[in-house]
Amino acid sequence: MTPDKRKDLLKMSAIWAFILVELAFFSIIGDRLSVSDKAFMDFENMLLLLKQSAPIGIIALGMTVIMINGNIDLSVGATFALAAIVLLESMTWPFMQTLGDWAIPLAWLFALLTGVAMGAINGLIVWKTGVDAFIVTLGAMLGFRGLVFMFNGEQPTSHLNWTLVDFAEAQFLGLHTATWFLLATALLLWLLMTKTVHGRNAYAIGNNREAAVNAGIRVGPHFLLNFMLIGFLAALSAVVFYSESGSVNPNDGMLYELWAITAVVLGGTKLAGGYGSIISTLGGVIAIQLLRKGLGHVGADTQTVNLVIGLILIAVLILDRQLNRKGQEELKI
Repeated sequence: MTPDKRKDLLKMSAIWAFILVELAFFSIIGDRLSVSDKAFMDFENMLLLLKQSAPIGIIALGMTVIMINGNIDLSVGATFALAAIVLLESMTWPFMQTLGDWAIPLAWLFALLTGVAMGAINGLIVWKTGVDAFIVTLGAMLGFRGLVFMFNGEQPTSHLNWTLVDFAEAQFLGLHTATWFLLATALLLWLLMTKTVHGRNAYAIGNNREAAVNAGIRVGPHFLLNFMLIGFLAALSAVVFYSESGSVNPNDGMLYELWAITAVVLGGTKLAGGYGSIISTLGGVIAIQLLRKGLGHVGADTQTVNLVIGLILIAVLILDRQLNRKGQEELKI
C-alpha cells in the first residue's frame, strides 16, 4: 500500500473511531448520568438514530460532491422546504385527487423536479457568470426561502396521506424506509465518485481547476450537473421526511446547510476541494446524530449540544489545517 493510500485510509477510519468513542462514552458514563431509564445502546434507539439521520444525511452526501468540486451550496435548506411544499400542495390539486394513490408518484416527481430546477439555477449562474458558488447560493438561499414564504405566508402547508405514512413508517430487515433511502444514496454516490469518469473529474477540478480545464474537462457543465444533483437530493430528503410528517412550516430546513457542511467536514472533506469521501461523510452524519442524541440522553439542552458540536468542528478544522501544513512542508524538503 502506498503512503498516500495509507494516509487516505487513516483519514477515513478516524471518523469511525470517533463514533466508537462516542458509543463507549455514552454507554458507560452517559448511562450513569442519564435522565432516562432506557439504555443509550438500546437496539431500537440505534435504529431510530439512523432514521433520524436520513434528512440531513441525504443532503450531506450531496454536499460532499459539491465540496470535492471546490464549491458549496447554502441553499439546500430552502430547497428542502420548497420541495416539501410542492410535494404536499400538489396532492390537493383537483386532478391529482381524482387519481387516488396514483397521485403519490406524481407528487414525488413534482417535488424532485423542483429540487433539480433550483439546483440548475445555481449551477447555471455559477457556470455562466463565474461568480463564486458561496455568493450565488447565499443569494439563492434568501430567494428560495422568500418563495417559500410567498407561497403560504406564515402558515404551514399540510396534507396527510395515510398511504404515504404507511410507506414512510414501514420497516424492511429491521430498518426504516428513511434509513434505506440514506444507505442507497450513499452507495450510489460512492459508486459515482469512485467508479466513474464524472467522479474522477470532480476530484481533478477541486484539486486544480486550471489544470482540469487544460486537460479538456468541461468544468461549467460539470458544475451544472453537480448542482442539479444536490438539488435533487435536497428534494429527495424532503420527500422522505414529509411523506411521514404531512405538514411543512415555512422555516423548516433552516440551518440544514450548516448541519450538512458540518457532517461533511467532520468526515474529512477539504473545504478547498479536491479531497473527500462519501463513506466518511456518512460517518460524520452518524457522529453528529450520536452527539445530539447522547447529550440529550444526559439532559443537555439544545444550546449545549450546538456548542459541543461547534467546538468539535473547530478542533477538526484546526487539526486538518495542521496536518495539511505538515504535508506541504514535507513536500518542500
